[in-house]
Amino acid sequence: MLYVVPTPVGNLEDMTLRAIRILREADLILAEDTRTSSILLHHFDIHTPLESYHKYNEHDKVAQIADRLLSGEQMALISDAGTPGISDPGFLIVRECARRGVEVQCLPGPTAVIPALVSSGIPCDRFVFEGFLPQKKGRQTRLAALADEERTMVFYESPYRVLKALEQFAQTFGEERQMAACREISKVHEETVRGTIPEVRAHFEQQAPKGEFVLVVAGKEPAPRTKNKYNKYQKSDNDN
Repeated sequence: MLYVVPTPVGNLEDMTLRAIRILREADLILAEDTRTSSILLHHFDIHTPLESYHKYNEHDKVAQIADRLLSGEQMALISDAGTPGISDPGFLIVRECARRGVEVQCLPGPTAVIPALVSSGIPCDRFVFEGFLPQKKGRQTRLAALADEERTMVFYESPYRVLKALEQFAQTFGEERQMAACREISKVHEETVRGTIPEVRAHFEQQAPKGEFVLVVAGKEPAPRTKNKYNKYQKSDNDN
């Protein structure tokens, strides 16, 4: 069995009782950064062995880990914060387990996407998660492809590129587009700034961006439907 275990994005009280139990009972914990995870495990008095599993070694380790799981080991996969696989390592090993018939269970738990989306004040019934934009090559292409997106859009961004992202958002989506910038979710200095894209950018020009950001941008307003001036109740060819 492979357990995918979310860990707190900020407040350690967000750790679930089930997650603590699974981490204690596993034969091995696969951790994105063993130094970061050691702090979490020490806090909850968890003594399960740790092994590094991150984006630089996951391709090399996937087959070996799957072999060990098939031999009967129970493993838990964690990232530095949040749910593994969401802009973090995890997809490759889950796919390999599914291919080989190894059972995978993903525990519900912390992720930065949903709290930011819900607290943004922007419609959250339909949304698209874009994760991190490319730093250089492909960045403008990705944004251009979203110019007509009508669903709410959610992005992750580094504090070092927030102002650049907001400038590009204004150019792509228009200066009247509503958005929210959520930072340091579930931490002491959690903050949500709402407004038009230029208003949010002006805020962070005055206060330097700090911490991890989730940027929530309203989708494009759908074009109004036009009525058939001759017969607005005209049936389509497929109607009976």
